[in-house]
Amino acid sequence: MRVFGLEEHFVTTNVIDAWSTLAPEWQDLAQKASSSGESGRRLSEIGEERFKAMEEAGVDVQVLSLTAPGLQNLSPAVAVPLQVETNDLLASAIRSHPDRLQGLATLATAAPDAAALELERSVTKLGLNGVMLFGRTRERNIDHPDFWPVFEAASALRAPIYLHPQSPLPVVRAAYYDGLGQGVDAAFATHRIGWHYETGIQLLRLIASGVLDRFPDLQLIVGHWGELVLFYLERLEPLADMAKLKRSLSEYIRSNVFVTPSGMFSHNYLRWAVETVGVDRILFSTDYPFERGGSRSFLEKIELSETDREKITFGNWERLCSDIRR
Repeated sequence: MRVFGLEEHFVTTNVIDAWSTLAPEWQDLAQKASSSGESGRRLSEIGEERFKAMEEAGVDVQVLSLTAPGLQNLSPAVAVPLQVETNDLLASAIRSHPDRLQGLATLATAAPDAAALELERSVTKLGLNGVMLFGRTRERNIDHPDFWPVFEAASALRAPIYLHPQSPLPVVRAAYYDGLGQGVDAAFATHRIGWHYETGIQLLRLIASGVLDRFPDLQLIVGHWGELVLFYLERLEPLADMAKLKRSLSEYIRSNVFVTPSGMFSHNYLRWAVETVGVDRILFSTDYPFERGGSRSFLEKIELSETDREKITFGNWERLCSDIRR
């Protein structure tokens, strides 16, 4: 059983240094975990320690992406050269270990035209297999027309977009997540629930705003079993008529969205995802290094046929990558 993990992260010193220059309102809560402690140390290493952890978890290939919060809150002057540097470094690591690593590009979405060109270079010249985006670029949501050049490039390339969690804006955190104590506030706003509401909303904005009508070939990937959206799909369905979309909401989900577990190894969530979107729309991810271990034991216990198990562990991803236009 080959196992490909799609939400497996890294970071570089130059990216961490750039984050530290941001004004407080654009500092993301994820920066601390991404740049310090055990997780920060593991993120900065792409070598034997990572490969050992992969073996222990039962993961054969990591599809690497720059960890949260990416480059999207950085100014264009900082982010544009940094996207090139980061993608070049990622491509170099993959060339050194082609049997163990693949990659998703990182983009300077504050400069959408430059980001679109970098996506094309990353896919056609560097061999990366798509892009990881976060829901906002500072105060602008991902569906803003400013970012359509990126969607146009991804659609033309048939390059998948992995939509990753990002911390809510400070005003949202203050309104909904603060006041329970410093440690609780941060967890509440991020990995316990805030990230997932934030990302699910951004996915729904992409659909409700008509982005998928304008770019019907876009293929999106979201972690954590669909970032809550799958569990409320029936409740959300009327949005399609209200927004005057071309298709039902569930049709967009089942034709344009893949979901992954992101280390949430729940058989209940898996069963719900299979029932809601079908086994052909499920990929695998562990969210390294924030979640580690248990991958193979979870996959071995999946109550599906061997054929369907292989679709989840590697087949669906290889099919998706085979459609990319190099």
